[in-house]
Amino acid sequence: MRRAFLIVLDSVGIGEAPDADAYGDIGANTLAHTAVSTGRLSLPCLQSLGLGNIPDTIPSGIPIAGVPPSPRPLASFGAMRERSQGKDTVTGHWEMAGLVLDPGFTRFPPGPPSFAHELVAAFASETGRPVIGNCAASGTAIIESLGERHIREGSWIVYTSADSVFQIAAHEDVIPLRKLYHACEVARRLCNPYRVGRVIARPFVGTPGAFFRTDNRRDYPFPLPEPTVFDALVAAGVPVTVVGKLDDVFNGRGFTLARHAENSPAACDATIERLANQRHGLVFTNLIDFDMRYGHRRDPAGYARALAEADAFLTRIVAGLGPDDLLVVTADHGNDPTFRGTDHTREYVPLLVYRPGTTGRTLGIRDGFFDIARSLTDWFQIGAWGRGASFVSAD
Repeated sequence: MRRAFLIVLDSVGIGEAPDADAYGDIGANTLAHTAVSTGRLSLPCLQSLGLGNIPDTIPSGIPIAGVPPSPRPLASFGAMRERSQGKDTVTGHWEMAGLVLDPGFTRFPPGPPSFAHELVAAFASETGRPVIGNCAASGTAIIESLGERHIREGSWIVYTSADSVFQIAAHEDVIPLRKLYHACEVARRLCNPYRVGRVIARPFVGTPGAFFRTDNRRDYPFPLPEPTVFDALVAAGVPVTVVGKLDDVFNGRGFTLARHAENSPAACDATIERLANQRHGLVFTNLIDFDMRYGHRRDPAGYARALAEADAFLTRIVAGLGPDDLLVVTADHGNDPTFRGTDHTREYVPLLVYRPGTTGRTLGIRDGFFDIARSLTDWFQIGAWGRGASFVSAD
């Protein structure tokens, strides 16, 4: 009975990707710049696994202050380059699942307007409420600027970002969550012809000058274009548990159990519970706080704290693994909290592959996140995935 734990540190990039210039991200390095900005990092578990060894494997590598290379890393280590077009959550996770998006999702101008009149008019008509905003904005900033008007009018606050997103903000006391979620389902259908990556429900509460977003966010991704490796695992009888927001990211398919969590502490708790109780199959966890709370808000101190908390969590995971277990730690994109703007950054992502009782080795640069999909099919011995090269042995 084999297990695998795939842990995604959401947005923890490790240096600009070769095509970073196409995204305006030359010079980004989430881990190295967070370390410099905060003095140094202290990540004993990740260091022992080989996180500090990775910068030497990539052209844009910069040493991580406080996380030097380990002379005998416990895990195999390397970096992955994304092949899909984009630098968002859905694109990164779908590529890990074995897909490639080319072309990528549509990104929209800053506006106003950002979205086409026909799309916004259809959304307003079908939901029975007017739309305000229709521009690129920080989520916290736009509810501060338009929240009072939203309360007065009962309108939807619609906005986008540098990612392919149609975000809908609404005060929970003005528009109940069930109506917000229904509106997102309407928007998802209307947005499909425009190849919008995600429709996102952004509920908030509070009063003017003191609004804040709640944990009742929901994501509605573009329909999956083809089956994923997780569909293949489930079809082969391998249990798959998703933890965090991954049930949303994968449109409710490709898993046998979901532990939905809208923050990292809850996701860590759910993963530890699975470590104790799931004796076979895959546990796939996303830790979102790096990205949601600190990367977009350009808060390197908060980002560093989240890294330390994740390191303590990984210490518990490593301690609970046995000889038939596999641990893969990676990320889906970058979000350098010291970089200009508020958006994701196109970066290599770290790759750490730990199997108790084996010796770590250099994995180099993997040319596609889908190497994870290929490796999982090897690990669970269900036949080779069509894309990628495996970094684990089936024996």
